[in-house]
Order: sequence, then C-alpha cells, then structure tokens
Amino acid sequence: MLKGKKILLGVCGSIAAYKSALLIRLLVKADCDVKVVMTSSAKSFITPLTLSTLSKNPVVSSFEKDDQGQWENHVELGLWADLMILAPASANSIAKMAHGLCDNLLMATYLSAKCPVMIAPAMDLDMYKHPSTCTNLKTLQSYGHQVLDAEHGELASGLIGEGRMAEPEELFNHITAHFSKKKRFEGQRVLITAGPTYEKIDPVRFIGNHSSGKMGLALAHAMADEGAQVQLIAGPGNYELVTDAISLIQVSSADEMYEAVAKSYDETNIAIFAAAVADYKPVSQAVEKIKKAGQSMTIELVKNKDIAAEMGKRKGTHQINVGFALETEKEEQYAKEKMSKKNFDLIVLNSLNDNGAGFSVDTNKITIFSVDQKPKYFELKSKQKVANDILNCIHEKIQS
Repeated sequence: MLKGKKILLGVCGSIAAYKSALLIRLLVKADCDVKVVMTSSAKSFITPLTLSTLSKNPVVSSFEKDDQGQWENHVELGLWADLMILAPASANSIAKMAHGLCDNLLMATYLSAKCPVMIAPAMDLDMYKHPSTCTNLKTLQSYGHQVLDAEHGELASGLIGEGRMAEPEELFNHITAHFSKKKRFEGQRVLITAGPTYEKIDPVRFIGNHSSGKMGLALAHAMADEGAQVQLIAGPGNYELVTDAISLIQVSSADEMYEAVAKSYDETNIAIFAAAVADYKPVSQAVEKIKKAGQSMTIELVKNKDIAAEMGKRKGTHQINVGFALETEKEEQYAKEKMSKKNFDLIVLNSLNDNGAGFSVDTNKITIFSVDQKPKYFELKSKQKVANDILNCIHEKIQS
C-alpha cells in the first residue's frame, strides 16, 4: 500500500526528534521514498547524518546546498511529495505555519507543498494547552491539514499531561490509513447526538448538566475522516467543525433533540447516542422570571422521552445503535442493563470515579460492552483517541 509513496518529513526542534528516526525506519521498511527537511534547532536533538543514513537521502536544513551558494529548491521539494508530515512539530513551527511566516527552509517548503499535510505536535503541557497554540492548531485544521493529537504521559519537564508526540508506530498507522484506497465507513450515514439539553424553568433558569459535547464532536470528526456522512445533533455548546462531511443541527431541549433524531433516524446506518439528555423537565415553564420568595421552592418535573430507547424500538436489521453510560456506582451492571433495555449493539461506559473521565475534560477512560463479545477495557486517553477506539469496535461489529 505504501510502496513507492513519497513522504516528506519535517523535523522541528523538540526532544521528540529522536522519534523521527524510528518513523523513518518504518517508512523505509514499507518501501516509501523519504526525504527530510530539518530546522536548525532540530540539529540540537538529532543529527542530519542519522536521518540521512536511515532515509537513504540527503537531509536539508538551509537554503544553500554548499559553500558555493547553490540554491536548495524548496519548491521542488514541496511538489515532489505525496504527503508531508511534520513530526515533531514544535509550538514555534506550528505558529509560523498558521500565520504564513517563512524564515527557514522547512517553512518555505511547507508553503510550497501541494500535497496533504499531517502535523504531530510535541511540546510541554502548558504550551500545548495555551490558547494561542490551540487557536493555531484549529487554524491549520481549517486549512485541511490533519492534526494528530499529542499523547498523555510524562513529559521532558517532569509534568504529566498531554504534549508527547504520538509514537512512531501510531504515526505510521495514520500514514497508512491516509493512503488506504477505501475508508472503513465510506458511504455510511451516521447520526451522532452530543452535549447537554437545557430544560427551561423560566426565561432565565434551566435544568441541565456539565456535558461539553467534546466526545460527540470527536466521534463526528473521526467518522468523517473515515468517509462517513455525519449528522451531528447537539445540545447547547461550542462545536467547531473542520469538514463539510459533518452537518450540524443545534437544539436546546430534549424534546427538540428527539424531534431532530426521529426525523433522521430511519435513513441512518449507525446511530451513536453520546448526548447527556436531561431525564426530566418542568411540567410548566414560567413566562416571567420567578422571583425569590420563601425559604424553599418546589418544581414539579415530568419525564422526558428516552430518545435512545425510542430509536431502539425502531431499529432495523441494517442499523447499529451505540449508547453511552456515565455511572458512579455498579458501573458494569448498570451499563449492561441499559444496553439490553435500549436495544444497543454496543455501549460505552465511563465512570465519574475515574480521574480524567466524564464531563468538560479533554480525556476519557472507557469500557466498551457488546451484546456478543467480551468487554474491552481502555486506558485514559484523549477523547480523539477514545473516538478511534469506539470506531474500531463499531467496525468489528459491522464485520461480524
């Protein structure tokens, strides 16, 4: 699949630069033609000799080829490649790419590249989470580039968190998937619910929860990357889409979400119910803001429609339903009961007892249960990586 593919590897100044050598070995072993462009600061972490020996091609880092001032043609390099990947990509280089700054050969080559671009960030936790870095990465995604999530773990600074460059094997898998002729969910119509619902008490107050919609959004992008046409039906929140393959319908209440889901469900192949829908709503909503009076207030509540359960009753043989269970006790028991009650094919369990899992965080720790397979347990990961784990299990279900 990768034989003869021309891969242009950009190496920036980062302690993770040593991993680029391992990535080159994997690519060369797969019969790729690899060329490397380094920044001058990258040479402090790994030598050009090492990378040129492994790639079997000269490594370039400056505009001049030799002492005679012969020009290094960055335009040729940019046109040569089938894929450009920056691994590691430092915060500095990411900022330059986002804003079109061109003060070294790597940036000149990037700006000349006509091929798809992948970016594997590597930096310390606070740099990775800084608003400017987050904005720059989103900008690069808006250019159509594939930004690969940094991993969670121990960093060179001694801190624990996100910022580690993805391992070479994972980068190799992303490159392989990029050149795959058929994406796993090509032609599939996927419906995903995400975020909270807000049930109005009066024009000011509501009943809701802390769901951010990040898990549902990560699933939507992962499905779109795999060729699916995605209908994302989401409660209140901020949903930044980087592809036209995702269509967003934003709702507020559980009733609105039910209507939107019911309208799209029958044409759906895969439905993923990731939203944290409020179980109850006020029997009546006050027209004006309720004024404070007395020492207590009673609000009568009535059950909302169970969207996933209702769609489970309508599920056809061509459809797969995936549910979520967020529990605080008897987690596995309750998840299995919910899977049976709502006619799910798979259910994803998160526990609020696990640090880093649950609402409003960028990580999650899950267990996936299936009606006909053993449970699969996963470590704490970014929600983007969790989304890929869920997609893998859905694909296995389809194949079986």
